[in-house]
Amino acid sequence: MTYALMTTTEEILEPGDRLDHYFIESIVARSGMSVLYKATDMNSGREVAVKVPHAEMEADPVLHERFEREREIGQEIDHPGVVKVFSGEEQSRVYMVMEWVPGRLLRSILNRERKLPIERAIALTLEICDAMDTMHKHGVVHRDLKPENLMVSEDDHVKLIDFGIAMKEDARRLTFVNLSATLGTPDYISPEQVKGLRGDQRSDIYSLGVILYEMLTGQVPFTGSNPFAVMNERLLHDPPSPRMLNPEISPALEEILYRALARDPRHRYATAQEMAWELEHPELVGVDERGADKRGGQRPNRRKMLLYAGLALIPLALFGLMLALARH
Repeated sequence: MTYALMTTTEEILEPGDRLDHYFIESIVARSGMSVLYKATDMNSGREVAVKVPHAEMEADPVLHERFEREREIGQEIDHPGVVKVFSGEEQSRVYMVMEWVPGRLLRSILNRERKLPIERAIALTLEICDAMDTMHKHGVVHRDLKPENLMVSEDDHVKLIDFGIAMKEDARRLTFVNLSATLGTPDYISPEQVKGLRGDQRSDIYSLGVILYEMLTGQVPFTGSNPFAVMNERLLHDPPSPRMLNPEISPALEEILYRALARDPRHRYATAQEMAWELEHPELVGVDERGADKRGGQRPNRRKMLLYAGLALIPLALFGLMLALARH
């Protein structure tokens, strides 16, 4: 199990320490909110992952609520494609015990291979769709789907991990001031999330569309010099034609990508099951005629571009204000 490491000044457990009946084997990852360890359950002998929040996270009601929500989601959803959180034991402090997931992150696979064969990319996407469908039926929206949060086993089975900013439909919305910078990742965040909207399961479908686009072409559909430029691009433009980047992509598969990546969520797949069905039956996918913008051709005229840019800057300014307030 491999995770990207981040530095933190928080005092952490060391290999060889014990946390209740868990023997700490190694530090797997550090983030601004928690530390993840590989550990052994001394009662059962099984390997587990232990996630321990930093002290300031425990003291912050909003961040603590997120941690508890992640724990609740992991205990509630029972699906082979979703990391399982164990429950039913007393703890000396706040932490979360999860199944240990062997394999490699999809990010590390893409870093090495850049793009994947079409058949493999579709197979991985179908597994993600299946896990997402179960998750969405439980009223859970992940909100941060990206290759860094997808673990791939040696036999190419996928598991969704890290529900740190997931949302339950029946949960209250976190207050504006306390929204943190972890509202999704710029390369994968949906347009409605950029605008500061709550989003729903179609937001996850958009993120999955970006992941599939990257697996097929070797690059994400929108790029820019900074995160705000990346987010602005998805508000103004449709993605470049994936077939121009990879001619092996069929017109039907390109159409599926366009439907998943529609700027207006009303034009996306309503469910992950719908997207999976079309991936499994590409011969039944009708291909729409689309404007030149999606095919990398002529852009809208200058006046329209300025108008669109002005409109797009409003939610981006609000997003920037939100991040600034969160940091304070």
